[in-house]
Amino acid sequence: MNTLTISEEQIILRQPDDWHLHLRDGSILDSVIIPTAKVFNRAVVMPNLSPPIVSIQSALEYKRRILKAVPKGLSFMPLMTTYLTDTTSPELLAKGFAEEIFFAAKLYPQNATTNSSLGVSDLASINSVFETMEKIGMPLLIHGEVTDSEVDIFDREAVFIERHLEPLLNRFPSLKVVLEHITTTDAVQFVEANQSKLAATITPHHLHINRNEMFIGGLRSDFYCLPIVKRERHRVALRRAATSGSPCFFLGTDSAPHLRASKETSCGCAGIFNAPNALESYAQVFEEEGALDRLEGFSSEFGAVFYGLSLNTKKITLIKSPHKIPSKFKLQSKDLDSEYIVPFHSGEILNWKISE
Repeated sequence: MNTLTISEEQIILRQPDDWHLHLRDGSILDSVIIPTAKVFNRAVVMPNLSPPIVSIQSALEYKRRILKAVPKGLSFMPLMTTYLTDTTSPELLAKGFAEEIFFAAKLYPQNATTNSSLGVSDLASINSVFETMEKIGMPLLIHGEVTDSEVDIFDREAVFIERHLEPLLNRFPSLKVVLEHITTTDAVQFVEANQSKLAATITPHHLHINRNEMFIGGLRSDFYCLPIVKRERHRVALRRAATSGSPCFFLGTDSAPHLRASKETSCGCAGIFNAPNALESYAQVFEEEGALDRLEGFSSEFGAVFYGLSLNTKKITLIKSPHKIPSKFKLQSKDLDSEYIVPFHSGEILNWKISE
């Protein structure tokens, strides 16, 4: 399976896929799709637009807008998801999945993150949905945090696993589940213990930064994301998991663009935009951990195998070329020429660069 070629100066690996991506819509979509489509062959696209993707028609229309925005000459396949609510119809899910319109369904606990006010308020209220998904083999993607006000924000993932995820897996043992953008030692250990029916995605930013980074030199709104970054011991556990070669952990950038004005405000939006340098960011982590030989599995193979998809045949080359990440990602649209997004690693040096 492994086709990786490594030398001191370059890495040649199977083209990766992004198993967790936010593309937004409109002028932002038209711009942020470009760096993703240049690198990744497929991406699981999140449905938390406003209004969210809750129907077959809205999923089809969003997919058309995405494909229209892909630059000519690039091959990119968006894998569409639907947004679960308290009133989601099991019949709708089954129809959308059978027609290969819905690739998966996304569970947002109500008010857990961006545009999640219409998310699920009580998991027990959609048991019929889970029963249908288990029966038809439809993957369930989970933002795994409780939203109870009495639970500390840094504990919400661990509490979700104990209160909701473990009972869910026990009730529906054949349900295919991905716990997305994991952030804690608790999540790593739980996924490892249940990997016969559970997988997890890991973002580049949770591998690079801990919660202290948000406060160095002042409040760093560009490092604010949900789930929020945690203590250093959790970051270390995530790096161990990502570079372990275990197939239950795979790439999912959770690249989540917000205009600078929406990040640096009295109530800043949660999300880190890492698409312009995601693969390079992962490569730096794997190099630092002495695990470059395991990068291809994590980025290009484990996710496809979990979802039962064919592996990509195209290759991507990374060259050893230390370079500084631009401070701004400007949008293509003329009407938003003065607007920009701050990318992850802004102003920093990364060692690896994708060969054009």
